[in-house]
Amino acid sequence: MRLKCMKQRRHNLARLFVRRRLESRRQHKDDMGQASSLTPNTGDGLNPSTDPSDNNVETVTSRRLDRASHKDAQDTHIVVEPLPEVQDECSRNDYVLVHEEVSLAPSRSRNHNTTIQSSLPLPFRPEEKSLQGGMRPTPLTSTIHQNTPKQNRKIDTRKTFIDKLKSQGIEIEEEFAEGKRTNVRFIKLHAPFPLLAHWAEELGFRARILCQAKAEEDNWSARLFKSLRLPNCFAQEIPGDPPKVCCTYPFRRSKIATLLGNLDSESYFTSTERSRIVNEILARTTYGDRRKGEVGIERLLKEGVYTASYPLHEGCFHRKVNGNEDQEKLNPRQILHGYWARWSKWSKYQPLDNVREYFGEKIAFYFAWLGFYTGWLIPPSIVGVLIFVYGLLTVDEDPASSQVCRSIGQYPMCPLCEESQGCHQWDLSDVCTYSKLSYLFDHPGTVAFAIFVSFWAVTFLEYWKRYSARLAHRWDVVDVEREEIRPRPEFALKAPSIATNPVTGIAEPAFPHSVRRKRIMAGVCFVFLMVCMVIIFIVAIIVYRIVVSIPLFQHETLKSQAQVIANLSGAVVNLVLIMALGRFYEKLAYKLTTWEMHRTQIEFEDNLTFKVFAFQFVNLYASPFYIAFFKGRFVGYPGNYLHIFGLRNEECSAGGCLVELSQQLFIIMVGKQVINNAQEILWPKVQAWWQNRKVEFTQDKGKSKRWEADYQLVENAGLFQEYLEMVMQFGFITIFVAAFPLAPLFALLNNIVEIRLDAQKFVCNTRRTVGHQAKNIGIWLRILEFLVHLAVISNAFLISFTSEFLPKILYQYEHSWSMDGYVNFTLAISPKGSMIEPCYYRSFRDEDGNLTAFYWKLLVVRLAFVVIFEHFVFGVCRLIDAVVPDVPKTLAIKMKRDRYLAKQILQDPEHHIRISECT
Repeated sequence: MRLKCMKQRRHNLARLFVRRRLESRRQHKDDMGQASSLTPNTGDGLNPSTDPSDNNVETVTSRRLDRASHKDAQDTHIVVEPLPEVQDECSRNDYVLVHEEVSLAPSRSRNHNTTIQSSLPLPFRPEEKSLQGGMRPTPLTSTIHQNTPKQNRKIDTRKTFIDKLKSQGIEIEEEFAEGKRTNVRFIKLHAPFPLLAHWAEELGFRARILCQAKAEEDNWSARLFKSLRLPNCFAQEIPGDPPKVCCTYPFRRSKIATLLGNLDSESYFTSTERSRIVNEILARTTYGDRRKGEVGIERLLKEGVYTASYPLHEGCFHRKVNGNEDQEKLNPRQILHGYWARWSKWSKYQPLDNVREYFGEKIAFYFAWLGFYTGWLIPPSIVGVLIFVYGLLTVDEDPASSQVCRSIGQYPMCPLCEESQGCHQWDLSDVCTYSKLSYLFDHPGTVAFAIFVSFWAVTFLEYWKRYSARLAHRWDVVDVEREEIRPRPEFALKAPSIATNPVTGIAEPAFPHSVRRKRIMAGVCFVFLMVCMVIIFIVAIIVYRIVVSIPLFQHETLKSQAQVIANLSGAVVNLVLIMALGRFYEKLAYKLTTWEMHRTQIEFEDNLTFKVFAFQFVNLYASPFYIAFFKGRFVGYPGNYLHIFGLRNEECSAGGCLVELSQQLFIIMVGKQVINNAQEILWPKVQAWWQNRKVEFTQDKGKSKRWEADYQLVENAGLFQEYLEMVMQFGFITIFVAAFPLAPLFALLNNIVEIRLDAQKFVCNTRRTVGHQAKNIGIWLRILEFLVHLAVISNAFLISFTSEFLPKILYQYEHSWSMDGYVNFTLAISPKGSMIEPCYYRSFRDEDGNLTAFYWKLLVVRLAFVVIFEHFVFGVCRLIDAVVPDVPKTLAIKMKRDRYLAKQILQDPEHHIRISECT
């Protein structure tokens, strides 16, 4: 307590001393004007920090203090740095490093905005001055708080890392913010233009040539409206829209004069490009032994040396727009929020160029794919609704359901569970409603719709490749390769040996290939084990449905609804298991992939994507696959039923397996979408609340600086979960569309919401990410192609073996085109003595339980249909692939033209190119 009081008193005296010297400084403003206007030397020390929101902040620079005292030894006035304008708050901050410190004592001061020498290993009070006017660093740890050896190592590591950054030309400024629970130091980094130019050439940046032109709309709907000369209701004018097309060539420092033209050197590189370069410098800077992998900011974050690192958002996102004058003053973040992330913009085109300009090509490609996919969902959604409406209008004309409804007392059906368990016979007319319901999802229109969706899926991917190629050219990332030679921080930390990299020739951490292969095989076995666990849970749900249905069949009131209740409750239980197992496995897959010791980040992400997708594929689709292709096919017949764990195997519901499959798809697909959207709305708010509570500054929120406000945001989790959710949805609407024609409609409605939720998350709720480059959506395109091929085969088997389409066609051909007696033909009577009373069951068997000739004919027809359907669809798909090239012909010509212009300008920089030549 005594130390605490002494510290408080000393702190108050220091603040009083500074305030008096500040007043004295204002009285001698004319004499000290020259000293206060000096420019700081960023190479020797740190730039003074500024706070444009508070005019009473005392900003002190030790170097200038020494110079002032040297000028007049008797003058002990403090040199106060003039505050810049508000709009320059983040102009010199390309990146921010953050580390937290233990709060040593409470203070009435809201913030310490003091430039501090980062080379000092221990914190000190800059307000304390010697009698000569110089700084007298007083280590707090020596009197109040003693650091542990681990903390001292972190301090030394930070000092070494900062010194290495300074030696490369990075300008550094440090800011101290006081919090209620912890104090935070913000290290602001700025890369000057010469350093940016050097790394731009090193990283293969593309230089923008002076001639620029706006590209035409790469949108079929925009071209349609334009051809019809109609106003485009989906278009919107966006202020400050960046140029969409530039003639470019590889960046060369020797061509800087040509590149800059009339531009300022500090504004030539965009904030996204600047943060990308600084992030690359941070990733390559060593702070210890390179052979031990002591390289890069990522490892420092893993070791807890720094708490966070991020580029700054460009201002606040919320602002009221009143007229065109205010619109021109909007910053890029406000533009994205006002013209993209707002719910009122759900029907407008996404400003992809603005997204790319602010977040980089990798994130822009995700939103481009999501928007393209959402737009392409409109045709199958409309057709699916029409197919469903057609079923509603023609349900009364269906001969099969009409015969079921008129068969009152004619067909006593065999009990759906053992008679010894109290189950009784039931009349076929009891399922009249379910028979009509099954017709809504099982009529000739659904077969045509399945064929349509198969062609739609293939065409969608082909046209996405074309659209992706146009975007890659427009954003100048055609030549970007997914190459990465730098090892991952976790790999460098755990690698047991050192070896020479065959590409770079530099000694770096290495891991034995033989051990890695064994670990990868163990990972494959683990995935197989988790798949077996999913199958066990599916079996458990089957047993659950059987056990639940037995007492319901015995109940006089609920026996007609027994299977429906059991199936719906089983689907809900399955959804809960799917969500729980999915989260559990994703964490295990991450740890397993880390244990496998993949060297680069690209290898790590690809292997993690494969593991998670393989598991989620089985986790989500196992139950629908079982209902579609296995349920009700291994039941047996009266007197010879098959059993599982002593219970009779379950049969399809009264309306058929297709109706049950539709119910399962609706609950899993729509339920998962609702849960995910609820999580995306609520979970960021919970994370933001916890982050604000954890890092709560003593100053008012309205006066927080940009780096402080961004630190209180949630860390961005990337695009993995977003891609996974959309890819699994794509599988639902293609693989099982024959059983659920409304699936594209629900997917369309979900995606409209998903775009705005993701946009708000990136713009408002999370820290800004580094704008990484990409030329497509990566490994997810191969996964989509796999799902398309699987969808063709799945729909062929659904139509053949699950639907009643082929049995009806064969019956019409052999017996009656009017379908008279079809229901009686599909029923078989129980063998004599097998049941207490004779009863009927659904199967093509004779009175002795043997399969009839019609069954074998139908089996041949079904197999032939699968082969014909599959070959026909894949043949047409190959034709579409050949007719629709991945790169449009006009784009290929334009790419050649741009390369020619780049060579011309490279050879003759003074040659002026007309803007029309670049379009």
